Amino acid sequence: MSLQIRWLGKVEYNEALALQEEAVARKTAGLDDDFLLLLEHPPVYTIGRTPDQTSLRDAAALPHPVVRINRGGQATYHGPGQLVGYPILDLRRHGQDLHRYLRLLEQVLILTLEKYGIRAARREHLTGVWVGERKIASIGVGVRHWISMHGFALNVRGSLAPFQQITPCGIAGVEMTNIERETSLSPTVENVGAEAAEIFRGQFFGQ
Repeated sequence: MSLQIRWLGKVEYNEALALQEEAVARKTAGLDDDFLLLLEHPPVYTIGRTPDQTSLRDAAALPHPVVRINRGGQATYHGPGQLVGYPILDLRRHGQDLHRYLRLLEQVLILTLEKYGIRAARREHLTGVWVGERKIASIGVGVRHWISMHGFALNVRGSLAPFQQITPCGIAGVEMTNIERETSLSPTVENVGAEAAEIFRGQFFGQ
C-alpha cells in the first residue's frame, strides 16, 4: 500500500468526520491506500468518548459548537490557523502497536517544528507535543479493526483565546502556544502541512 496525501483546505468538522468514516470503511474492506488528510476547521470544540466531560467546563456557554466523537481524550479546540491531520492507516502494516503509533505521530510533529527553529519535546505520561511548559500540538486517535482515524492538531498561527474557554486535554492550567508565538515566523497552515506530510511519509513509509 502507498500513502495518498490530500490537502483539503478549510472543511467543516462533521464533513471531515464523514470523509474519515468513508475512508475507514473502504480501508477495512481492503479497497484503498493509506491516506493522510490535511486541513483546517472552522471554530469547533471536540471531546472524546469519556464519561468525564468536565474539561468542557460549561458546554452551554462555549462560543463555538461542541462535537462528541469516538476518539480518546478530553476536550480540545480546532479552528483557523491550526493544522489538522487525519491519518487513515492500516496499523497492522505499521507495527500493530497503538503506543508506537502515538509516539510516531509525536515525532512527526517534533521534526516538523524543527523546520521552524522550535525545539519541541514529549512530556512523560502526556500525549502531545510541548515547547517548554507550553503545549503546541494535541493528539487524539481512534482505531477500528486496526484502521486509524482522527489524529493530530498543530497550532500554527492566529488566536489561542478559544482554548481559554475549556481545560485543553483535561490538563488544568495548561498554556497553549503556536508557531507564530514561538518564532518571528507566520507560515501558512498549508505550507506547514506540506512539511509535515513529507516527514510523515518518511517516518511511516521510509521514503
